[in-house]
Amino acid sequence: MSSQAEAAASGESAQTDLAWRIVGLTNLYRLLAVAAMLSIHLLTQPLPAFGSSAPRLFRLVLAGYFALAAVLAFAGRRHWPGRRTLVLTHALVDAGSIALLMYASGGVNSNLGILMVIPVGSMALLAVGREALVIASIAALAILAQQIASQLQGYSGTGDYLLAGVMGAVVFLVAASAWPVANRLRESEAQVRRQEVDLANMAQLSQYIVQRLRESILVVDPTDRIRLINESAAEMLGDAAAVPGALLGEVSPRLLYLLTTWRSAAELLPGETPQGTFTAADGARIVEAHFAPLGAAEPAPVLIFLEDTSALATRVQQSKLAALGRLTASIAHEIRNPVGAMSHAAQLLGESSGLGPAELRMTEIMRSNAQRVSAIVDNVLRLSRREAPQPERIALPEWCARFREEFCATTQCDLARFHLQAAAADLEASIDPSQLHQILWNLCENAYRHGHSEGGAPGVELLLARLARYGRVCLEVSDRGPGVAAADVERIFEPFFTRGAQGTGLGLFLARELAEINGATLLYEPRKGGGSTFRLVFADSSRWASVMLPGAPVL
Repeated sequence: MSSQAEAAASGESAQTDLAWRIVGLTNLYRLLAVAAMLSIHLLTQPLPAFGSSAPRLFRLVLAGYFALAAVLAFAGRRHWPGRRTLVLTHALVDAGSIALLMYASGGVNSNLGILMVIPVGSMALLAVGREALVIASIAALAILAQQIASQLQGYSGTGDYLLAGVMGAVVFLVAASAWPVANRLRESEAQVRRQEVDLANMAQLSQYIVQRLRESILVVDPTDRIRLINESAAEMLGDAAAVPGALLGEVSPRLLYLLTTWRSAAELLPGETPQGTFTAADGARIVEAHFAPLGAAEPAPVLIFLEDTSALATRVQQSKLAALGRLTASIAHEIRNPVGAMSHAAQLLGESSGLGPAELRMTEIMRSNAQRVSAIVDNVLRLSRREAPQPERIALPEWCARFREEFCATTQCDLARFHLQAAAADLEASIDPSQLHQILWNLCENAYRHGHSEGGAPGVELLLARLARYGRVCLEVSDRGPGVAAADVERIFEPFFTRGAQGTGLGLFLARELAEINGATLLYEPRKGGGSTFRLVFADSSRWASVMLPGAPVL
């Protein structure tokens, strides 16, 4: 289908922006032409340059032409009427008005026929197919009609017919010249409009894809304002504050620091792209940020990918756990039997009367290490065949107070050295009590054994509170020990990793695994002033409060 047919099929009432611009300019031309002719007519009295043959008719036609031009301008602003009606109406108004002005001015000798060129050319640009020739024919017939009437009234002679014919030919030449230009303009505009639609569709599609991405991304401009952010990233940074146009430093100061550090490192070491981690707005996840520049401009906007490391760590831990479970299940029997035999033999040997202190010390080492190996096997077996949690609604302050008494009685820890503080009396959590007991026991035992400086008295601090922004209940176990080395922070939750001489490396690993199956998150962070803090963030209460059965036990 040709471009002309496409334009015709698009509907008579559907005008393009280009068409209405042409109509607007044509209306402006009419108003200015009327004003100019009236001014010349009045300034050249008593022998006016225009309208000398019929001055009264000339002024009357000017008034009518101006009124019609105003009506057409008003209709054009309202984008009315349809294309074919619009073109025909404009052609008739211009041809009739200009022909009458020529007649009142003495015919073609007045040279007012030149006024036909602009209206005919503009309407020819809006015409489709042979409509341009129809417009030219109307103009030429109007010129010829006024010449006949002018001759009959004696305003002009028969010799002016040649000039009238030349004017008609000029009008046809203008219409014919505008025809291919009009076709080309329509094709160009149609292509531009298709490209605009394609770009709009692509932008909409890109926006949809970005918002539905499982990955969390945001774009930050050179002034550190958020330009684009998807729902996942907004949830990580805080839905209320993380919106387009917000300053990144107000949303997440830590992320702004990482971005600034990355920019500085990129200038010094262009080939490297360092990343960093920060805590999500809910306080329950560790997020790793990856940065990439957008475009070659300097400074360029930055695309930031936010990766929830807890989800990745969970998958890795589950893989390790499955491998450990399969390995331990297959060799536990073979390990336990010889370890038990060695422990029994060491015990019998220690009961011999002929052993000296050195030999007794060796048997004690044998028994303690056998017990350690047996404990490792028991822990791994327990972890590999762990049962599904049975969550209960727990009143944490009362529960933790009883735990404190039990822990101090078992480990002979002074009650005065075990500090328990609750920010509120109504703090509750939904978790398996036995698994929470094991998690908290492992954390407090680590704090009691390793969480004190050399020569200082051991102590444990237990804090119950809510996270500031999201209100999720959390439990913190803190100490004033040497803390964890920066190089070991990412490994402390790995199985069998330990820096202690007597440790098995399974306490923190088991604590995190039990936290995750209960929908909680166990995090570590260095404590200000020295020491360590392990924060257990319980599952969001809004997810379990609505399904918690009435009358569930409160411990």
